[in-house]
Amino acid sequence: MPNHPTLRLASLVVLAAALGACSATTPPPTATEASDSATASYVLGAGDTLTVFVHRAPELSISDLPVRPDGMISLPLVPDIRVAGRTPTELARSIEERLQRFVREPNVTVMVRTFQGPPNRQIRVIGEATQPMGMPYRDGLTLLDVMIGARGLTRYAAGNSAEIIRREPNSAAPQIIRVRLNDLLRSGDIAQDVAMRPGDTLVIPQGWF
Repeated sequence: MPNHPTLRLASLVVLAAALGACSATTPPPTATEASDSATASYVLGAGDTLTVFVHRAPELSISDLPVRPDGMISLPLVPDIRVAGRTPTELARSIEERLQRFVREPNVTVMVRTFQGPPNRQIRVIGEATQPMGMPYRDGLTLLDVMIGARGLTRYAAGNSAEIIRREPNSAAPQIIRVRLNDLLRSGDIAQDVAMRPGDTLVIPQGWF
């Protein structure tokens, strides 16, 4: 009896189990894997802090190593190697090449401890922010994210007169984008939550009292 209800139910159970097994073979990426991917594509710059780990050579490994203002670092046996403009993976391969004269088959890992990034990838906040700052750009960064990092406005800020200065790569004159920070922060006007771009400068003027 091919159409018996019991047989149909059994077939559905088997099909559901098979589908579940298929989906289990391709789990979604974990948060750690997503973070590792983002770090691997990060471009290093002056002010970053790195950990350089050399496998089987702890005497050559260094933690909390700052990138100098000239974009260089110095390691045991590897003085003055350029960091700025490279990804952590590119830097690791370059260090391995330099160490081959001293270490057999060197295996280097570079981890970023604190982020700053190159100047043309930073977002700057100046004027009447509680904490004027420079912060590294990341994908999806918005004006609200920047203001959270800058800890909001001072009591003297003319927030609705703020401007984003954006320098386009092939344009001599910067673009001026006016934003109303009071409306964003105090009234929840999400229309003011514009997407930021690398190199943007947020200028928050002082109001007249």
